[in-house]
Amino acid sequence: MKKYIAVLSIVALTLSCNENSKTASQDEAEVIFTPTTEAEKIAYANGIENWDNVTQLDFTFNVDRGGNTVAKRSWSWKPKQNEVTMTTTSDTVTYNRASVDSTSMAADQGFINDKYWLLAPYQILWDEGTTITVNDSVMSPLSRKRSHKLTLLYGDEGGYTPGDAYDFYYGDDYRITEWVFRKANASEPSMITTFEGYEDINGLQIATDHKSEDGSFSLYFTDVKAYN
Repeated sequence: MKKYIAVLSIVALTLSCNENSKTASQDEAEVIFTPTTEAEKIAYANGIENWDNVTQLDFTFNVDRGGNTVAKRSWSWKPKQNEVTMTTTSDTVTYNRASVDSTSMAADQGFINDKYWLLAPYQILWDEGTTITVNDSVMSPLSRKRSHKLTLLYGDEGGYTPGDAYDFYYGDDYRITEWVFRKANASEPSMITTFEGYEDINGLQIATDHKSEDGSFSLYFTDVKAYN
């Protein structure tokens, strides 16, 4: 009788282990996310799945025109606290984005602009109140290569620059290679630059260089660091 009970116990334990193993496998399967929309595919091709681990993001935004540096701002952003520090040659401002006021609005406008250039592949997915259209095969404006094109149009209300439009050009790997900015959704481009100089910043794929076709305009990032 004792042997019989022991055998039953072993069988029950084996079944329990198998069930646990099956549940664990099911749980693992549940957390695997497969991007389906173009916005998701672009964001995930650029490492957005690692964003939740970031506790602080530091970067310096630089702009050169005609060989002269015309803008330089350094940022330290703690996204989980929504805290931002801007450092320039003349000023340092720390504020919380949940409570922007007249003393921090200019800094916040700069932050939104600079962060957008840095994290554009994520902003496509993050930003609300937008309309997205996709063209699977177009000629890109700078390299004149056959590309995919995603147009992101912002609504007429909200944000610092409502109604603007962006055309993103990208390959089959969903890496952005060029973009067009069209202020107030104008038919003619306001600015066209490359997306290049990609670097892996703690799992985030960042395009650190943006240049105009003739090279007279260069926007680039230095000292980019992501902390977990």
